[in-house]
Amino acid sequence: MRIITEIIVHCTATKAGRNVTVSEIDAWHKARGFRCIGYHYVVGLDGSVSESRPVSEIGAHCLGHNAGSIGVVYVGGLSAVDGSPADTRTPAQKKALQSLVSGLRKRFPGATVHSHYEFAAKACPCFDAASEYGGD
Repeated sequence: MRIITEIIVHCTATKAGRNVTVSEIDAWHKARGFRCIGYHYVVGLDGSVSESRPVSEIGAHCLGHNAGSIGVVYVGGLSAVDGSPADTRTPAQKKALQSLVSGLRKRFPGATVHSHYEFAAKACPCFDAASEYGGD
């Protein structure tokens, strides 16, 4: 098993309310030259959590941090009105993300939680994941 030191939270950078499937994200990533979807988990608008890339495999979600991290993405991240960055998480997504990240922290003690924007010039995930989920 890989040594996991970071849990990195992302958004799909899609407008609020737009449903996005794992298959769609997989297609986007393949179009960018990835072997398959780069995230390990996808949290849908309804709070459903889909394991996408196996945790045992290195992800493709955060340049320079993939080897020792798990990538978690929620669907959304842009305002439905003007497409600007916004925390668009539904109540179901907030609950699911809290549960997922908490479970991953128990499974991988010592792993720190980060927002993608800590490592890239992006607004992603449009909220402070480290403070919300205990980044230590």
